[in-house]
Amino acid sequence: MTTLEDTPSRLGWLEAAGSHREIGLALGRQGRRAVHERLMATPLWQEVTAARHVPLVRHLLAATTERFPWVAEELTGLAEGLGLPLETVAAWNCRGDLLASVPDGCTTLVLPANVPRIAHNEDGLPCLDGACFLARLRPEGQQAFLTFCYPGSLPGHTFSINSAGLVVTINNLRLVGFTPELPRMVLSRALLAQPDLDAALGLLEAAPVGGGFHYTLAQTGHAEVLSVEVGGGGFSSRALTAPALHANHCLHLEAPQAITHSSADRQRRGEALIAAGEQDPLTLLRDTAGPGLPIYRREPDDPDQENTLATALFYLTPEGVAWQVAVPGEAGIRRGVGLG
Repeated sequence: MTTLEDTPSRLGWLEAAGSHREIGLALGRQGRRAVHERLMATPLWQEVTAARHVPLVRHLLAATTERFPWVAEELTGLAEGLGLPLETVAAWNCRGDLLASVPDGCTTLVLPANVPRIAHNEDGLPCLDGACFLARLRPEGQQAFLTFCYPGSLPGHTFSINSAGLVVTINNLRLVGFTPELPRMVLSRALLAQPDLDAALGLLEAAPVGGGFHYTLAQTGHAEVLSVEVGGGGFSSRALTAPALHANHCLHLEAPQAITHSSADRQRRGEALIAAGEQDPLTLLRDTAGPGLPIYRREPDDPDQENTLATALFYLTPEGVAWQVAVPGEAGIRRGVGLG
């Protein structure tokens, strides 16, 4: 990683390399305190890890071991680092498959051009504000990657860039009426191992039934930016040729879904700003105006139990991916070009 600016920040940093179990172990140790002191007391943790979900969690864990044994190894290491039973940690990492609505929000903005820009608000549980971290991970025999991590979670379901120059940002889709066969967070972790856009698309198109995610995909050296919606056994992909915003519900995948007021309001407000000619990504993603709930979410009584925890910006230049990440309330910015 070529660091351009790296000032003190409450956004943590982790470097880890080695086997997948070692990667998971490092992630677990990094997030252990926040999980035990903040996360486990939440109603969401109690609901997701309830005994009634155990049979389905065991089925999904077995499917993970069969299809992506190396992801299962990361989960095993993660549980060890967290000091928690594997099935409990697996359940947490299946939360979007077990429940139709979980507080994994997010808003993604795409500004296509010769040098495409992708900007992303990472919205999650307010109790994890200040406990999340960036991780530069180098698993043996796979693509290295930089990613934003939540304590207790597999990497890959937020915003990331891998050593092939693949940029991925992810938004939650609240799909209903399906029985999962593979956790969506396992699929998104596997995505970071892919060498290019074609491989990434192939992985998503062939995905078994699982919870819903919207993926923004791009790769350095390519002008194309893709909007991909996957979940409930469905797949839809569109190339974006004009500025576009996505806020947590399906825009082109036909699937039964729940759309919250926040998701609908952010979508409408973002589209209105784009239509009015706004082209500055940070102005868009930090907007708190409009008639409804805001794009930039910092209210403790947010109806979806989500706050903006970080904002990321990617520039896909011919020389590599330039990126920056900032957290609310701080002037400091972590910046770099590629992974180094």
